[in-house]
Amino acid sequence: MGCDVRKGRAMRKWGIVISVFYAVIVLGLLAPAGLRLAMTGSTAPFFKTLRDMYTSWLVWVPILALIAGQAILLFLSVDTSQKRLKPRTHLAVSVAAGSLLFALLAYAAFCAAGAAAIGDKFLDRFWDTGTEILWIFAAFWLVWGVVFYLYFRNSTAVTTRVVSWLLKGSVLELLIAVPCHVIVRRRGDCSAPIATSFGIVTGIAVMLLSFGPSVLLLYKKRLDAYSAHPSK
Repeated sequence: MGCDVRKGRAMRKWGIVISVFYAVIVLGLLAPAGLRLAMTGSTAPFFKTLRDMYTSWLVWVPILALIAGQAILLFLSVDTSQKRLKPRTHLAVSVAAGSLLFALLAYAAFCAAGAAAIGDKFLDRFWDTGTEILWIFAAFWLVWGVVFYLYFRNSTAVTTRVVSWLLKGSVLELLIAVPCHVIVRRRGDCSAPIATSFGIVTGIAVMLLSFGPSVLLLYKKRLDAYSAHPSK
């Protein structure tokens, strides 16, 4: 019993450390890099400074989704060792977090592809208002929530499988976003690079996010192995 308590505390501590480290990367590295990427070669950037970007509430929607998703998946990774959540509750939380992050990937790919296809007109049509953006994102979340629930409802180790999907999805999204960014840059679009740079940063952020729960699950397996074979 004492060993399980110590293991649970160690898992929670490492979960907090990984979550804080990831938040620092997103806020201090990826978001500024995305702004820089969008401004390079753009004649009419959405945001001219970091202050402009961080004071926009729309920017905080994907940032908070990423950080919250990372924290939830890490919590679920820790909680599997404690078995506190009922199976259906665990499934619902895993599906909600996983589909949220996958919706973010799908929306980012949609934005990058749209910007590459119709250029600056895409932002005028689909990024005209914040309400429009949220409705489209919510639609992606709903669709992927249904898909994830139907796919994972009879599965075991749901968190591990969700993380695997996110890693594969982030790679696929980057394969869409990077060529789209090259297209809009070469074409000399004014504002379209903000959409493609959003796609690139989102793909990288989700890829990094998927490593957090994976590392914690590996750490859990090692602790379980030590518990199963105590030193004599």
